[in-house]
Amino acid sequence: METLPANASITDLAETLAALANGHGGQLRLQGATPGEMIDRVREAALRVVPILVLPNPAIDEASSVLVTIPHGLPHVFAIDGRYVMRREGANAAIAPDELRRLLIERGGIHFEEELARGATLDDLDWRKAEEYTDRMEKRSRLNRRGLARELLIQRGCIAKRDKDWVPTNAGILLFAREPNRFLRSATITAARFAGTVMGDSFTRQDIGGSLPDQIRAAETFLIDHLRRGVQLGAAMTRDEQTEYPMEAARELVVNAVSHRDYAIAGDGIRLFIFADRLEVISPGGLPGPVTVANIVDERYSRNSIVVQVLSDMGFIERLGYGVDRVIALMNARHLPPPEFTETSGGFRVRLYNTGSILRATVPDISEPEVDLLNPRQESALNALMRGQLGRITNKDLQELFPDVHAETIRRDLADLVNRGLLVKLGQKRGSYYILREVRESK
Repeated sequence: METLPANASITDLAETLAALANGHGGQLRLQGATPGEMIDRVREAALRVVPILVLPNPAIDEASSVLVTIPHGLPHVFAIDGRYVMRREGANAAIAPDELRRLLIERGGIHFEEELARGATLDDLDWRKAEEYTDRMEKRSRLNRRGLARELLIQRGCIAKRDKDWVPTNAGILLFAREPNRFLRSATITAARFAGTVMGDSFTRQDIGGSLPDQIRAAETFLIDHLRRGVQLGAAMTRDEQTEYPMEAARELVVNAVSHRDYAIAGDGIRLFIFADRLEVISPGGLPGPVTVANIVDERYSRNSIVVQVLSDMGFIERLGYGVDRVIALMNARHLPPPEFTETSGGFRVRLYNTGSILRATVPDISEPEVDLLNPRQESALNALMRGQLGRITNKDLQELFPDVHAETIRRDLADLVNRGLLVKLGQKRGSYYILREVRESK
C-alpha cells in the first residue's frame, strides 16, 4: 500500500502508477480532496502512461480516501515521459538497463529465445539432431518443408538472418547446438538427492548440460535412479514396484521447468532436488505474463513459445499445456498431497511431498541416513535378502530385475554395498554371489 496526497501532480501520480505496474502491483491511496476529484486525477494520470494503463475502477473507503488497485502481472512494461521506473522503498527509482531487459523479456515485450545467439554460427548446430527432428516431423504431419532440416529450423524460429548470413537464435542453440553451454552457460539442470529433509553433507549430485531434449532425458534417468521404490521380490524374481511419487508427475515438472524457465537469467539454472520427504523443482525467473500461483491451473502463457513448440513436436510435452493439471491429478490418484507452488524472489518452485511409507518399509534395519543414500536397485537387493525372499543374490538376479540398466551399473551397485559393509561377496567370477554381512558373521 502506497499513499500520495491528492494534490500530487498528475506527473507524479502517473509515475507512481507506472512504477507499481512495473513491479508486483499493489494499492495506491489518495487522500485530501473529494473522491470525485481524485478519481478524475487517477484517470488522467493513467492516460499519461505508455501504453495506457487500464485499471479497475477505484474504490472509496470509510475515510473518503480513494483506493486504486494496480493488478499483479500486467502484460506490459510501462513508461512515463520516456522513463521506466519501479517502486523501491516508498520511492520511484529508475530501472537499470539489464533489469529493464529482463522485465521486457518476462512480459513478452521482447523474446530472449528469438534473439540471435551471440558468437554462434550454423556450424555450432548438431545437424544430425536437426535432421532427426525433421524426419520425425515429416512422418507426423507432412509439413511443407521441402525436405530440408535448415528450412524447418528457419520456419520454427531456430535460425534467423543477421545481415546476409543465417545464424542460430538462442532457441536454436538451446535445442540443437552441440555445446549449448558455450553460449548459454546457465542453461543447465543441477540434480541432487540429499540424505535427509534439508541440504547436508550426504548427497549425490549430477550436473546436467547439453541440448534441452538431452537434459530432459538425463533428468528422467536421474529420477529413475534416485526415486525410492517399494519393491517386493518373489521366488521367481518378479517385481511389483511403486515410486514414492508418480514418475509421470516428476517428469512433467522437469519438462515444464525446461520449457518455461527464464533463459535470460545468467548465473542460475534449474534445480532438481530430492529430499527424504519431498521433491523440489526450482526454475529461474518468476511466472510469465499473466500467470500467478492463484491462476496457474487455468491460465496459459508461454515465455518460450519456440522451445515449447519444438519440444511438443518431439513428443516431450502437450502443446495445449495441461502439465499442471496432470501433476495434480496424478498426485491425487496416488492419495498424495497436492503439489505446492511458490513464487520466490528469484524464481518459481514446485514441491511434491511423499508419505514416507515406502522409505521405511523398504529397508527396515538400516539407519535412515544410510537408506537415503541407496538407489532403488540397491534397496531392492537388500529388501529381498533381509526379508528372506532370497538367501543370496547374484549380479544376474539384479540384472533380470532391472533389465534396462547396464550390467556395469549393476556391478557397481553391488560393489558399493560391499564397500559400505552391508553385503559380502563370496565365490569367484561367474560363480560369485552376495549375502548380508550379518549372515556371514553369524557363521
